[in-house]
Amino acid sequence: MSVSEELDRLAELHRRGVLSDEEFGRAKARVLGSPAAPAAGCAANALNSLSRSQDDRWIGGVCGGIARATGVASWVWRLLFLLGVCFAGSGLVLYLLLWLLLPPAPLGLPAPGERPTAS
Repeated sequence: MSVSEELDRLAELHRRGVLSDEEFGRAKARVLGSPAAPAAGCAANALNSLSRSQDDRWIGGVCGGIARATGVASWVWRLLFLLGVCFAGSGLVLYLLLWLLLPPAPLGLPAPGERPTAS
């Protein structure tokens, strides 16, 4: 099947409602050989998954949770909050707000009936 035939088939599926806009865009990018554009909800998903860390924490786990969500080391976030404290205390206010608003991360316990692995 040629590229134009494949694109026509995808367009027809999109018109009939079989493919959503996002699915159509990904399929079209795959057919054309270009990498798919990042999903619009990617940042929203990262923001919704933000939580306080249970294992990488000094005080409240805020920096560890942000580090897990962004991929930036937690010490960098700790340094940024410390620098924010030096500027009119905004780092402390932001840290306290995040500590209050972010839920704690799940502990990662095994499901009922599942055997824990010995390490």
